[in-house]
Amino acid sequence: MGIRGLMSFVEDYSNEFFTDLKLRNTKLIIDGYSLFHRLCFNSNLELRYGGDYDSFADVVQKFFESLFACHICPYVVLDGGCDISDKKLTTLKDRAREKIQAAHSLSIGGGGNVCPLLIREVFIQVLIRLKVQFVQSFSEADRDIMTLANHWNCPVLSSDSDFCIFDLKSGFCSLNGFQWKNLNTIKDTQDYYIPARCFSLDAFCHYFNNMNKALLPLFAVLCGNDHINLPIMETFISKVCLPLPSKGRRCHRVLGLLNWLSHFDGPNEALDNVLKYLPKKDRKHVKDLVCSSMEEYQQSQVALQDFFRCGAYICPDALNLGLPEWVLAALARGQLAPFISDASVLRRTFLQTQVENMQRPNAHRISQPIRQVMYGLLLNASSHPEDTSQNTLPSQLLAFNEVERINTNIKISVVYAKQPLKDDSDLSKLIELPLARRQMLLLEALKVTQAVLEPIPTFLKLPIAVTCYWLQSTEAKAKLHHLQALLLGMLRAPLLAIINSHGKEDPRVHGAKMLYEELQQVKVPMRPGTRLDLDTAHVFCQWQSCLQMGLYLNQLLSAPLPEPDLTQLYNGSLVHGLCQRLPASTSADSLLSMCPEAKQLYECLFSATSSCAPAELFLPKAKSNSKSRRRKKKVASLQTTSDAKPWHDRSNRFGLLMVESLEEHVENSELE
Repeated sequence: MGIRGLMSFVEDYSNEFFTDLKLRNTKLIIDGYSLFHRLCFNSNLELRYGGDYDSFADVVQKFFESLFACHICPYVVLDGGCDISDKKLTTLKDRAREKIQAAHSLSIGGGGNVCPLLIREVFIQVLIRLKVQFVQSFSEADRDIMTLANHWNCPVLSSDSDFCIFDLKSGFCSLNGFQWKNLNTIKDTQDYYIPARCFSLDAFCHYFNNMNKALLPLFAVLCGNDHINLPIMETFISKVCLPLPSKGRRCHRVLGLLNWLSHFDGPNEALDNVLKYLPKKDRKHVKDLVCSSMEEYQQSQVALQDFFRCGAYICPDALNLGLPEWVLAALARGQLAPFISDASVLRRTFLQTQVENMQRPNAHRISQPIRQVMYGLLLNASSHPEDTSQNTLPSQLLAFNEVERINTNIKISVVYAKQPLKDDSDLSKLIELPLARRQMLLLEALKVTQAVLEPIPTFLKLPIAVTCYWLQSTEAKAKLHHLQALLLGMLRAPLLAIINSHGKEDPRVHGAKMLYEELQQVKVPMRPGTRLDLDTAHVFCQWQSCLQMGLYLNQLLSAPLPEPDLTQLYNGSLVHGLCQRLPASTSADSLLSMCPEAKQLYECLFSATSSCAPAELFLPKAKSNSKSRRRKKKVASLQTTSDAKPWHDRSNRFGLLMVESLEEHVENSELE
């Protein structure tokens, strides 16, 4: 949630409403959504290339290490899916449009803040690695956070202005004033603390004539929050005398409303006075909406402390939907993404915008068939399941809505689920299917066979399966150097494993260090105002979309393939840098020559993915349409007449060298 203008107002008056705090030796409830956005946008990370996830993971780790140094015990609460009442739909659409505009600005060299696609998943992986306790609420987490903080009598850390309205026993620490990089010590001790600023609701109400705290939810609704935005309220606000404050119009609405409300004893009296300014025909409807919205600031019925004590919590709203128990448990543990609950409960999903080519169809189109498989598995998820045992279902029962980008706006597209086989159609029993069957469902959706993945190391099976799917799609315009860049990027985690698991004198360590450092130097820092290579950016956005949906399907099938370490799997600055170097002078072979182990793994990955790639991927770059046609004919002829195995056969470890020799042969014959 969020109240328009309130955070700016309280920070303008920070000396009045905030107190200094030396935070240490305490539990701390953290608004996970606020935190990972703050760390992503305020850490000087590169956002244009689709995510430098290793750099983000480092920032997250340093943040929690600061908490641990001060003996602060963090409990992270993550938002779940959209509210089942759909009160926020208009707000969500507006925010989707804003993200598209920010992504477009970034793509043409401007500024803006857009989270890379997998930032939430990376955040969760770091929490797991650091053993930070976390939980995922079923829907928006604000009320659950407030209720948990009051139960434990500890502060909340967030940047959400709604926490200025909640009556928190131990206060609300704003991320803006949370100096986690600036640890101090208690005088004459070695005990660390984090300097923080804690919002005081008592000081806030005292400033406004000791106003009743119970009036604040009404203030939030009148001022405008994420749940309600009634244009008719402007009639009331325009008629109420709101004197212009000394700080100007920026805080005019907030300050005026608070001064006006402070003259009333309670919310009922104040609301009755609000309604007097509205036409009689609108009063009952407005009153019902306002009262309903004010309830969003009351205590939650969910007791998250139960989850941290025994690993489960009860959410009445979720229970009423009839979702399988294993689904609710996986959602609470963050093992299923909010995307799954949105699809199962609302039959509507939002596809997150990336920094891509806005003139082309959005990058998520490529992964739509994967989503259709997921939608099919979720057909009977609600309390009114469809009888998916029928041979065919009417199209309206298979329909799901996707809110997606079209150019620089949004549209709602209807997508039809792929109806599962009868044995796979019961969501409640999906978790009971044999591992082999669940793995087959995943690989069929990704259009790859078990044989292709057989030689691939376990930790890379899912990314390679996703890459095979990506290469086969007609939506992708992938080139050979795009594939090479991705595969080279995937080598970083194995290189680190070699470096960290062998002695310094081991020759393998020397080669691995050299290659790792070389890859680090390839990263391209983007100067302000520089335009992206939009075609390259779009291709990698498509790959990330395939990876995201592959991850979600893998989660829904209870992980038939291990989840990869996303923190080392993809680095946008690296793959974009490699794409600049590979077509020019640097070849994959020359990079890999310094580390034989990495070269062997690369050849294994390349062989597997190239077996699924179209032949066009390996053709030399055309200089003109006519030359391109001649080259294709000659290469095809060479392939047909050659006694050797096809160079894209996965069993041929020298495929890349054959490609290069084919290109050279064609080039020479053209010159002749």
